Amino acid sequence: MLTKSEFQILNLLRTDSHQTQRSIAASMGKSLGKVNQDITKLQNTELLKKTDYSITKKGLKALEPYKVKNAVIMAAGMSPRFAPLTYEKPKALLKVKGGVLIEREIRQLQEAGIRDIIVVVGYMKEKLFYLADKFGIKIVVNENYYRYSNPSTLMMVLDTLDNTYVCSSDNYFPHNPFETYVYHAYYPVIFSTGKINEYCVNQTDCNGRITKAGFGGKDCWYMLGHVYFDRAFSKEFSHILKAEYDNLYTKEQFWEDLYIKHIKELDMEVRKYDSSEIKEFDNLDELRLFDNTYLNNTDSKIIDHICSVLHCQEEDVKNINPIKSGLTNMSFFFSCKGKDYVYRHPGVGTDAYINRESEAASMKIAKELGLDDTYIYIDPVNGWKISHFIHDAKTLDYHNPSHVKQAMKMLRTLHTSCKKTDHDFDIWLEIANFEKLLENNRRNGFEDSSELKETIRELRAYVNNSPVEKCLCHCDSYDPNFLIDKKGKMYLIDWEYSGMSDPAGDIGTFLSCSDYTIEEAKKLIEIYLNHKPTKKEMRHYIAYGAILSYYWFIWALYQDSVGKTVGEWTYLWYQHTKMYGKEALMLYEQ
Repeated sequence: MLTKSEFQILNLLRTDSHQTQRSIAASMGKSLGKVNQDITKLQNTELLKKTDYSITKKGLKALEPYKVKNAVIMAAGMSPRFAPLTYEKPKALLKVKGGVLIEREIRQLQEAGIRDIIVVVGYMKEKLFYLADKFGIKIVVNENYYRYSNPSTLMMVLDTLDNTYVCSSDNYFPHNPFETYVYHAYYPVIFSTGKINEYCVNQTDCNGRITKAGFGGKDCWYMLGHVYFDRAFSKEFSHILKAEYDNLYTKEQFWEDLYIKHIKELDMEVRKYDSSEIKEFDNLDELRLFDNTYLNNTDSKIIDHICSVLHCQEEDVKNINPIKSGLTNMSFFFSCKGKDYVYRHPGVGTDAYINRESEAASMKIAKELGLDDTYIYIDPVNGWKISHFIHDAKTLDYHNPSHVKQAMKMLRTLHTSCKKTDHDFDIWLEIANFEKLLENNRRNGFEDSSELKETIRELRAYVNNSPVEKCLCHCDSYDPNFLIDKKGKMYLIDWEYSGMSDPAGDIGTFLSCSDYTIEEAKKLIEIYLNHKPTKKEMRHYIAYGAILSYYWFIWALYQDSVGKTVGEWTYLWYQHTKMYGKEALMLYEQ
């Protein structure tokens, strides 16, 4: 076992035996006497030749325990903060200063003699597959990238962790930071003035071992870049991760959180770098500061869309910031020539259940009726959309009478406008579609699924016996889609589910997403109709409360089956299917 000082001398002389003791001392930051003492010891133990400072075969063998065995590059995540470029390709494939980020990192690792390289992919994985043939590296697919954080990536390669560089695919190193031999596990740190929302090193011992760390800090050293796990660290970390991975908290946090939790057991040092030596870009504006070619050439179709609609140059599109990463779409805020906008990007796979031509037709009508004048442009084929941004917007409060009355008035305006499109929203076809998708994904069986289906089947027979003339409906009319600006004006946004349908469907969706009691639901129906409902009207609208609750329930199950967790909404819709279903059947049977 070499001391750190002995290791540094051997590693230095391995590549340059013409060093003098003085130059060695200067490069190590050690005293001349200490260097002389260590060199004498290395010569006496035959690790260095006595005739000169060249390393012996025995010396090379002594370095073997410190040789880097492999590298893992984490490239599975989406990096949503880097909108819109990462809507089109993984961040790892961005070009910086003329080179692809991950390709540059692979080359730098290989230049350091590290040939065993694993790239863990997930988001848009197929776009990274080419790396295997081009560089002779190994690809590992993380299918859990969308639901868990990077511990899920490390779990995929746990058995390969040894003397291992663990790298992020989006770092840029102006100069190669990788080494063939490394003495001890380390985490690079960079000093930041002011507040910073990163993992920060708060305390080290006299040897540089990290003894205290946490997220966020001020005027401190923060963790960034190519982490190195030595063999001892890998063994202990692997044991801890295996033991704690079944805990959802572990899966959803970063691996650094687990490290900090077990910092006493995990021996890792800091290695201090200047901010010029490690670059990480969190958004397009930061990248533009480093690489000004991105001012006018982002190679992004999304930016091209914006420029074509707003008649601007790429450099005019600034301050990009994701504001929504929803289950149906992704959206980001941006400014252009002093005005603020929202770009809506359709989610992957939504073409299976969203008709973008129908949405485009409805949006034009919504603007004509004054229901949503934020709308600027929508592509009727691909579904991307540009709208004005509403500053300080609030969403509808189900228990604010003014909000509710205004929302119901807007729905009445839509339903009685006599405006039509060529597109239907057939709730029964939609339900059948999702039931089929769930069957294909083997998510259609649960304890009382037959009971729910039977309730909906009975209600379908009842409502079909009293057909209502179709009108243009929003079909997604719940609280987040009613926005209220600072002046109290309400907008009805997000028309992707819209089409010609039974108007009771809009009220059904509104009810399905509320926390109303049956009595409150009946009061809502009266507000919408603007008169006291007949028994026939009441049972029809309550029935659609159940029907739409069921629709959104199976919609949520489908989302979950493809990895898009809906959360507590799923149980709410399940409960409301039963609650409104029971009430509607009672009203019909009376």
